[in-house]
Amino acid sequence: MTDAALMEAVRWMLMSRIYDERATALQRQGLYGVFSPAAGQEASVVGSAMALDPARDWIVPQYRELIALVRHGYPLERLAAMGMGRITHATRIPEGVNVLPTQVALAAQLPHAVGLAWGLKLQKKDSVVMAYVGDGGSSEGDFHEALNLAGVRQAPVVFVLQNNQWAISTPRRMQSATSSFALRAAGYVTYRMSFHNTTDNPSLYEDPKQRDEASRRDPIDRVIKHLTRRGLWNDERDEQTRMSIRAEIDAALDKAASFPAVTPGQLFDDIYAELPERLRRQREELLGEGSKE
Repeated sequence: MTDAALMEAVRWMLMSRIYDERATALQRQGLYGVFSPAAGQEASVVGSAMALDPARDWIVPQYRELIALVRHGYPLERLAAMGMGRITHATRIPEGVNVLPTQVALAAQLPHAVGLAWGLKLQKKDSVVMAYVGDGGSSEGDFHEALNLAGVRQAPVVFVLQNNQWAISTPRRMQSATSSFALRAAGYVTYRMSFHNTTDNPSLYEDPKQRDEASRRDPIDRVIKHLTRRGLWNDERDEQTRMSIRAEIDAALDKAASFPAVTPGQLFDDIYAELPERLRRQREELLGEGSKE
């Protein structure tokens, strides 16, 4: 990477880490939904996303790749609004931003990524789809079905498998008999340096020595040390960069908080072009229980 690209990368990585901290703090106050931090995985997320052209290529995330979406053009305040339960038509993905929404169900986004890539190929577009998944997701049927279809159709999709050693509280050794997830798909070996999400307590199952060892390999610290050795980083630049990022995130959170709260009826919007009868009945039942639009 060029020096300019490294400087861009470390700023995105720092933004990811600082957003993790702010979102977690807000969740503890009841102001943000369940949140899954990306601590320890910033380098793999940012590095892979920077290989893409936002004007041409697509990102299909799991739920830890929020900073990749922002780098690709998804406004930070809309991302925050999603976490704060303020998703309205005004906070949907803007036209022209080539990303799909985050996905909580493991690997459920991968068949969509393959379909998207296949469609782009049929349209003869020079585009690539980058789809993210974790080691836990590689045990799901959707993972294998998606990889098989991608291979059969030669779809222009790149699967980024992040082996962060944990599928919630299940360690890697209990997920696969293979020595490496790279035997399933190309993958990065990272470590989840934080909890799975804000409902998780890793101290109940994680070896502290394992976490300490991972902390010594913190990707942000490693990039900053590299930049410092090259004379591109110092304490003053570090402080200024972090202050600038915090101000940007705080402004986005303030703007997100100004969006109207989502109403029960809006939970059924933007799911189907025409809502199926089953969901229409559910919507009517929900709104008939005293809820207001």
